[in-house]
Amino acid sequence: MPAPKTTTPPKTLESKLARLGLRTDMDLVLHLPLRYEDETQIITIRDACMRGGQTWQVEGIVTKNEISFKPRRQLLVTIADASGDLLLRFMNFYGSQVKQMAEGVRIRARGELKHGFFGAEMVHPGYKVVNEGAPLPASLTPVYPAGEGLSQTVLRRAIADAMKRIDWADTVPPAIRKRMDLMDFEPAVKLLHYPPADVDEHALIERSHPAWDRMKFDELLAQQLSLKRAQRARREKGAPPLRAVGQLSEGFLAGLPFALTGAQQRVVEEIRADLRAGYPMQRLLQGDVGSGKTVVSALAAAQAIDSGYQAALMAPTEILAEQHFRKIAAWMEPLGVKVAWLTGSLKKKDKAASNALIESGAANLVIGTHALIQDSVQFAKLGLVIVDEQHRFGVGQRLTLRNKGSDGLVPHQLMMSATPIPRTLAMTYYADLEVSVIDELPPGRSPIVTRAIDQNRRDEVVERVYAAALEGRQVYWVCPLIEESEALQLQTATETYETLAESLPDLQVGLVHGRMKPAEKQEVMDAFTAGQVHVLVATTVIEVGVDVPNASLMVIEHAERFGLSQLHQLRGRVGRGSAASVCLLLYQSPLGQVAKQRLLTMRETTDGFEIARRDLEIRGPGEFLGARQSGQAMLRFADLEIDQWMVDRARDVAQWLLEGETPEKMAVVDAHLARWLGGREEFLKV
Repeated sequence: MPAPKTTTPPKTLESKLARLGLRTDMDLVLHLPLRYEDETQIITIRDACMRGGQTWQVEGIVTKNEISFKPRRQLLVTIADASGDLLLRFMNFYGSQVKQMAEGVRIRARGELKHGFFGAEMVHPGYKVVNEGAPLPASLTPVYPAGEGLSQTVLRRAIADAMKRIDWADTVPPAIRKRMDLMDFEPAVKLLHYPPADVDEHALIERSHPAWDRMKFDELLAQQLSLKRAQRARREKGAPPLRAVGQLSEGFLAGLPFALTGAQQRVVEEIRADLRAGYPMQRLLQGDVGSGKTVVSALAAAQAIDSGYQAALMAPTEILAEQHFRKIAAWMEPLGVKVAWLTGSLKKKDKAASNALIESGAANLVIGTHALIQDSVQFAKLGLVIVDEQHRFGVGQRLTLRNKGSDGLVPHQLMMSATPIPRTLAMTYYADLEVSVIDELPPGRSPIVTRAIDQNRRDEVVERVYAAALEGRQVYWVCPLIEESEALQLQTATETYETLAESLPDLQVGLVHGRMKPAEKQEVMDAFTAGQVHVLVATTVIEVGVDVPNASLMVIEHAERFGLSQLHQLRGRVGRGSAASVCLLLYQSPLGQVAKQRLLTMRETTDGFEIARRDLEIRGPGEFLGARQSGQAMLRFADLEIDQWMVDRARDVAQWLLEGETPEKMAVVDAHLARWLGGREEFLKV
């Protein structure tokens, strides 16, 4: 007797599901609907036509089926019931559909009813061929996020099969469910996949139904548990205790031409305390544009060097890395510190020389770009890693640099960000980090006035630029962001440069963009810093790190193409001296709603934290956080604006579960993380 055949999904289906991140039965069960369709009732064609303008489900016999070629190829199917007839119009269709909807076939169609030139019609409705008297669904029909080649029917079947196989045991203890008035896991999930006809449809769609609350809480709890557990695991690793705040640190502070602000002093003490510990510091240093993060990071490096270790500073772009190198080397080299410079564009001979200094320990401080994480770079005694604009590096890149410690010790890590992270995000996505905030700008910084100006008034803006230059001020002219084409962005920058040079023949106009060789770029930047260039035309390479106090006017062309945080970063290049500064946002009308919101925010506030809060509202956490999240499970169900109260509760429950580490609690933690994160927890540990 032959062995019974086992039914396994074909490889093609597995790979299609995997592209959506659906690799296990639990992944499928937690792949919850985006929305729902009400297929529980049918109305007559006549009633649908009278009401119009909404989505209805009707049923009728096909009375006419034809392919029309005017004004374009389309399939026109007429169905009729006892009350009237209705046209179904399909612009894109297959030959099989033409046969499927042959005359005499009974069709159940659902779509928005519109009144067109030839009467009532539905364009591209959902439909199915049915027999007379075919039963209607008893619950709302879920519509799932789908990928290429995955139909809703296939997804629904895969999810239904997975639900038969999983372990439904609840991973949240009964006492917590009762205290928080949470639904049990199994009924909550089943209700979301198969909502009964009498469900509160509004609460379901708005995700305020108790079943959604349960999903949101579970997701937030998994994230908090994972981050807090990752933080504990890091604390169990050894790190070099950097206890000395000695001659270099004291000499560095004494040599600064300015005094630290109160906020900088507070943050320096927080970092110093962390560096003295025998476990790795994992601290996020945030401060608004121009708040003085560089000097704080340099003081942290001084503590590492005083303690006999090396420090490394990695920046995302060569221009920013070079700004750090010039500034910090000018502070430190007179004090006997050897600062090495390492980027991908260095000549082979120079790169080898830098590597030799790093490996021998002769270089106390190394500043560079991604080149620092190459296998060929070996540190003699790395004690501190500083990552600037940390959100622009992937998880793997930061992990590689952290793994360059010696003697089995993990270096301390200080991450810097000039994009302030709202409290909600910090609590949710950075629950594993200590956070220091420089919430005070150095004295003498001038306020920046921001204006939004229609592109049609460009000539007036050019006149404004000329007037500023005559007063001895310098100007940035930032070219539009064209993400889809670096070549097109370069072309636009070059054309703008040529136009301005022609319009302003009395002025020296410079050009800097990402395709220039580092030496050429630096030559232009040096000329601008020295005041020899009046107007600097630039792409977004000047977004961070550029510090020219005499530059007091910035023009951002096509400002509507930039995100809020990028506009804020760019604007921060002016206002660094004592002269009143202005930022002009040139925009192309008409503006979309999101662009209007962005430009209004820029005009209303210069507070980086307020801008970050509004940016989060507009973009959501996924885009806001950028590369930090590569590989990390994003929040799919919780909304950080609406569900803040739940973040607080999830954090408290996570704290309680991890306290004491009893076998019962640890079993709960393991089961909950296995259900919600599966094998993805590793990504949270960086």
